[in-house]
Amino acid sequence: MVSAENHHRLAIPTLVDRPIGLEHAVWVERPLVEQGESILAPLAWEELMCRQVGQGHAPVVHIWRHTDGMAIGLRDRRLTYATQAMEQFRQKGTSVCVRPSGGAAVPLHPGIVNLSIILPNPKRDISIHRDFRFMADWISRAVDPWNDQSYVGEIEGAFCPGDYDVSIAGRKFCGIAQRRQAKAYIITAFIIVEGSGNELSAGIRSFYDQAVGEQDKGYPVVQQGTMGSLAELAQVPDVASYTKQLQYILSQGQSIQTIDEQELFTKEEIQQMEAYLIERYDN
Repeated sequence: MVSAENHHRLAIPTLVDRPIGLEHAVWVERPLVEQGESILAPLAWEELMCRQVGQGHAPVVHIWRHTDGMAIGLRDRRLTYATQAMEQFRQKGTSVCVRPSGGAAVPLHPGIVNLSIILPNPKRDISIHRDFRFMADWISRAVDPWNDQSYVGEIEGAFCPGDYDVSIAGRKFCGIAQRRQAKAYIITAFIIVEGSGNELSAGIRSFYDQAVGEQDKGYPVVQQGTMGSLAELAQVPDVASYTKQLQYILSQGQSIQTIDEQELFTKEEIQQMEAYLIERYDN
């Protein structure tokens, strides 16, 4: 476990502190993924974009949100009754997928910002800890206009726990994971901006209650009172205000290039990648 006290207020990010090339990143913000649309589309887009970055495309910052969903981890998928639990959620109208990045089950919700940075790795010499520290500090500094008391360190009892949980007053609002390809990689985070931390926790706890068998070990034991939204913890008004601050910090107040993700890949390419992700991770 990482000590929260040792990570309070990391050094202000500069171009030196940032992952190499991030100062030239382009910004891509997907419209809200509605029910009826594929829950895997944003993840499939990131897989394809990661390949492009590995071939020389500029690094990318990708932001997306979902109306009502849940993304579970690879270890979650191997729980004894995971298939039945996933189907129960789907029958209630919640989309469910298995994501290729690390970590455990997390909810998808209009108030949750999914933030990814996609970076080249031509020499395969990335420093995950450095990049996680950067991501955690960037995310926490974007909260500073409302509350400058965020901490980095695992929150016991939170869903998708990790050393780089970001929290305020002992309640987690952000988790960070990573995904590697041969020549590029993705650092990805969920940030709870709006909504009820307890309600979101209850949903994830319900999944584990249904998915876990007697022989299953090592799954997160989700507890109430460990998660919170930035609206609850810091009075951040809405998603738009928070993402605007994220962009401002990354660009250091300068304009940042934005692109429309729909211009980059065809619908058929996205669907093919979705099928690949299902075949590889959800069987």
